[in-house]
Amino acid sequence: MKSLMLFLQEILKDLENLCDTSTRLDLKEIQLRTKHEGLSFLTITLPTFGKDFQKSLDRGYVAPDLFQGFTWKGGLPRFLGGFLELVFARQGGRLLDDPSIPAIFAVRQITLMFAKIAFDCAPWRIDAAIDRYIQCEKELRVSDSLLPNTTLESFKRIGRLLWSGVFQSVEEDIFYGRTVPKHGPGSTAEHLSSNAKWLMQEWTQRLDRYFPHWENLVTSERFIEELADVQILEPGQERPVRVITVPKTLKAPRIIAVEPACMMFIQQGILNSLKRELFRLNGPGEFISWEYQSPNQRLALEGSHTGDLATLDLSDASDRVSNQHVRALLENFPNLAGGVDSCRSRKADVRGETIRLAKFASMGSALCFPFESIVFLTVIFTGIERELNRPLTRKDLNSFRGKVRVYGDDIIIPRKYVSTVIQELETFGFRVNLHKSFWTGKFRESCGAEFYDGHDVTITRVNTEFPTSRQDVEEIISTVALRNHCYKRGLWRGAAFLDEWIRKLIPFPNVGEESPVLGRFSFLGLNPEETWLDTDLHAPFVRGYVESSRSPADELQEYGALLKCLTQLTVREPGVLPDTSEHLARSGRPLARRIKLRGAPAQ
Repeated sequence: MKSLMLFLQEILKDLENLCDTSTRLDLKEIQLRTKHEGLSFLTITLPTFGKDFQKSLDRGYVAPDLFQGFTWKGGLPRFLGGFLELVFARQGGRLLDDPSIPAIFAVRQITLMFAKIAFDCAPWRIDAAIDRYIQCEKELRVSDSLLPNTTLESFKRIGRLLWSGVFQSVEEDIFYGRTVPKHGPGSTAEHLSSNAKWLMQEWTQRLDRYFPHWENLVTSERFIEELADVQILEPGQERPVRVITVPKTLKAPRIIAVEPACMMFIQQGILNSLKRELFRLNGPGEFISWEYQSPNQRLALEGSHTGDLATLDLSDASDRVSNQHVRALLENFPNLAGGVDSCRSRKADVRGETIRLAKFASMGSALCFPFESIVFLTVIFTGIERELNRPLTRKDLNSFRGKVRVYGDDIIIPRKYVSTVIQELETFGFRVNLHKSFWTGKFRESCGAEFYDGHDVTITRVNTEFPTSRQDVEEIISTVALRNHCYKRGLWRGAAFLDEWIRKLIPFPNVGEESPVLGRFSFLGLNPEETWLDTDLHAPFVRGYVESSRSPADELQEYGALLKCLTQLTVREPGVLPDTSEHLARSGRPLARRIKLRGAPAQ
């Protein structure tokens, strides 16, 4: 923690120079409270201050119910008062007509940069998160039972307008056996290795109805005999998803569900068909994404400047998409509905207890984010239709291109529809996170980017502790990225502090942004003393550390090897050749990340 405090001290100096104010008393306050409260002051208390600051920007004034735990002077907290006075009036706490953009950035940088540092939560916080997961299941059943029939019918009708073309094409893929399943990179409920997934020994009766195992686990009838030992599980015998927690913040972990291999295999096949249809030119994919954040970020920038677009954020978004929502959208497409339901896990293993799931899918399912986005967008337009008080047409829907956008639980809509859309989302059982939703002021946030009045005020976050030896590979890679982010944001003293810290562990040459070398980006370019011209490539090279991790040994032979090779050829991205190096001998995520000293391109 001492290293984090030293880094914070340098960042404070950068920001006081930026805003021409003093942070001496602020530093003393941080040091004193960190001494008594520990790391939680940096990772929980300070971020709460930052969220209250954002809320004040949105409201246009500082209210007495905010900034709890900090002393006040006049109408503002004493802490970070030098910056706050450049944004709000000292008396009354009203937002200034022309608030300082650097000061807004400074307060957010100081208070929020440690919010997402990867530390393990206390056991009681993990238990509380799992309790919320279970409670969410109970609330889903209640919200399903309370959903008005008229609202559900509007939801179905909007769904037909938006998705009928997409769903019909995927329906035909399933009916004619054109889906191409594949395995993803994640772990499975059975703890299978990466290549062992291609030799699955479990299938389900539900899957067999739409995706016969003899058509999907082997490439031809020649290998049918190899499937003699495959168990076809009845619904009561199916393996539940394995619910686990992974580090997210010190305040709460992230909960994900690890799917059985056969379920994930088919989910990926349906996902391929969905992606092909959704993202055709002028298709409904222009409203949603779960891979590319930049469209949401551009709209958030526009909304911060014009005020016409709002950014909404949902709490526990994946866990609140009910299976009933998805069934309602797919009711006119029996093969797609049946196929999706067959690869949906119905049970979950939570702390050794098996529970029945009302949600469509937890994070971990390949279909979680796609159908989450599809459901959210449909609900949004159902709310807009209610506000307009007339049925929407396809022409109406097209008029909202560039105004409505969904990326997971990050939502952008026109500001004038906020009230009705929030009501509609809550009618369907979703919860809008008002702490991270903005529409009244000039602050907007979406997909990790933040803006105020057309200015980028996105902060630089610390994701890990700083490394203390060359063996701390994860921390070295993260700290190099942090250093370069600081440099690009003009946090020169913070970048210089990290320069010295990293140089004690590894060589740290100047490199370009595309270089594989762990190096320092500089607006001054490469250092001639560190580079040489490679005679084969006629490009500058530099000596430094490069990530060099190998997948674990995991041999695959016979029918499984053929299935993997043919699948890679079939579902590869356009222009990307399949992996033919050693994927049948080694596969999966490396057990540990490694770095190696060698010469590599400098740019």
